[in-house]
Amino acid sequence: MGKNLQNEERLRPVDLARGHGLSAQAVRNYEAAGILPAADRTPHGYRVYTPLHSRALRAFLALAPGHGHRTAAAIMRAVNEGADEEAFRLLDESHTQLLEDRRTLRAVENALRDLEPDAGSGSGSGGTFIGPLAGGLGLRPATLRKWERAGLVRPHRDPRTGYRVYGEADVRDARLVHQLRRGGYLLEQIAPLIDQVRTAGGLEPLETALRDWHGRLSARGRAMLAGAAELEAYLRTRG
Repeated sequence: MGKNLQNEERLRPVDLARGHGLSAQAVRNYEAAGILPAADRTPHGYRVYTPLHSRALRAFLALAPGHGHRTAAAIMRAVNEGADEEAFRLLDESHTQLLEDRRTLRAVENALRDLEPDAGSGSGSGGTFIGPLAGGLGLRPATLRKWERAGLVRPHRDPRTGYRVYGEADVRDARLVHQLRRGGYLLEQIAPLIDQVRTAGGLEPLETALRDWHGRLSARGRAMLAGAAELEAYLRTRG
């Protein structure tokens, strides 16, 4: 079926480029990268593309928003080399990553939901020391010191005693870290989330960021569906 399609129409690089809002050089680069199948050449050495190449380019451009440029390119290279199983593996990995990102978002939302103020938080205006905070969370003080070294909590020091004093924001951060650790997340995975809470100025402004996060994940999911449809069309055309 691919051979019949190739005989239908001959396209110059500029024709293929214009049809997809690209430059002719970008099309040549995609061919060199294996994203497009190799083009035939005229006796004078000019590239000759066909509707098959247009389908391949359309598939790549549809895959990229959901899977990223690098993975989309690797998928197309595998398909063009006849390694369909490798292409499917890459697709599966990308979907697995999206699922993991959804689980992370759910864990963050659950952790935030559990951060209701309580009398045992020790978050009064005077702050709390490491012992009461650790006891309230069911942790050892050494754990809080480890989180401090990782930058996850930032207590200040009492100028008279030198003891750590955890203010309201510090208690909030410690409780959020505790919830995420209970969910199985590593300190290096938690650090950017804590930074986001601090940047947002607290938990309430973070709700907007969470809504945006939901939107980005949904957009990725839909983009993956669109990419899968175009890739399937290319696979059928290729025969």
